[in-house]
Amino acid sequence: MATINFGGVDEKVATREEFPLEKAREVLKNETIAVIGYGVQGPGQSLNLRDNGFNVIVGQRKGGKTWDKAVADGWVPGETLFEIEEACKRATIIQYLLSDAAQIEVWPRIKQYLTPGKTLYFSHGFGITYKERTGIIPPADIDVILIAPKGSGTSLRRMFLQGRGLNSSYAIFQDATGHAKEFVVALGIGVGSGYLFETTFKKEVYSDLTGERGTLMGAIQGLLLAQYETLRENGHSPSEAFNETVEELTQSLMPLFAENGMDWMYANCSTTAQRGALDWMGPFHDAAKPVFEKLYKEVACGNEAQRSIDTNSKPDYREGLDEELKTLRESEMWRAGAVVRKLRPENN
Repeated sequence: MATINFGGVDEKVATREEFPLEKAREVLKNETIAVIGYGVQGPGQSLNLRDNGFNVIVGQRKGGKTWDKAVADGWVPGETLFEIEEACKRATIIQYLLSDAAQIEVWPRIKQYLTPGKTLYFSHGFGITYKERTGIIPPADIDVILIAPKGSGTSLRRMFLQGRGLNSSYAIFQDATGHAKEFVVALGIGVGSGYLFETTFKKEVYSDLTGERGTLMGAIQGLLLAQYETLRENGHSPSEAFNETVEELTQSLMPLFAENGMDWMYANCSTTAQRGALDWMGPFHDAAKPVFEKLYKEVACGNEAQRSIDTNSKPDYREGLDEELKTLRESEMWRAGAVVRKLRPENN
């Protein structure tokens, strides 16, 4: 582990320099890794592990769209692709990458395969942190670990193919064997992490739920829509409103502060933009901070988890979700966005 100073605070991180891929392969050379679930994280993690030379199989319900997707990705039924129970039986490391709701549903079917000495791997702390609500309580004689890539499985795979890594957090909930630390870092390197930083299952899920509802998805959509609507209400065209609200942000500015930081971006824009940004970031912070504080409290007390469990377990959840996403997709702002994306030079 290397100690790195982050803004004045020292943290221990694992990097590919000190824990290279060859070492990860050596640590896991006798292990069979079963990736259970082929939805959001499953494809990226399993394909990266396979391409990195690990012994990987996939467990998925036969007959569904994700089974067919796994076959299309090169997983062979009866050789590297199995029904969930069979994959769990064959594995020494079970990567439990189903959705949170599906983890609750499938748990009674897989826990019999969690025999002493095996490793149970999560990419989200939800099932364990809220175990009184989910019923996911692992036996005491197995290792329970977490690797949480800080992005979607699609991003993890895309960056892997580009020769880059997506940063991940790691945590250990149970170390029954004494080798959980070595295994979790090796797996983090194997799935394609850039660097690995330590957390706990609880901190991972608290930060993840806050982030998803906040700046990563919920808050950003609310903020973008508020600005877009204000521009439209004051006579600006959909094209102008969308370009000023979304396109310039995602195509021009985000890459700049992703590469060099917000101060660098401020220093390299017009003096008018600098002054306005510095003056107005305070009022936006003051308006948003109480919302984030309320959001974090709702996550920490379990209310957000329960809402998710209750909603996602409904038999008609998918239909309701499709309707909500349709409403979002067909809003004027995102219909304008579809046109703007088609007009980008790379698409013409």
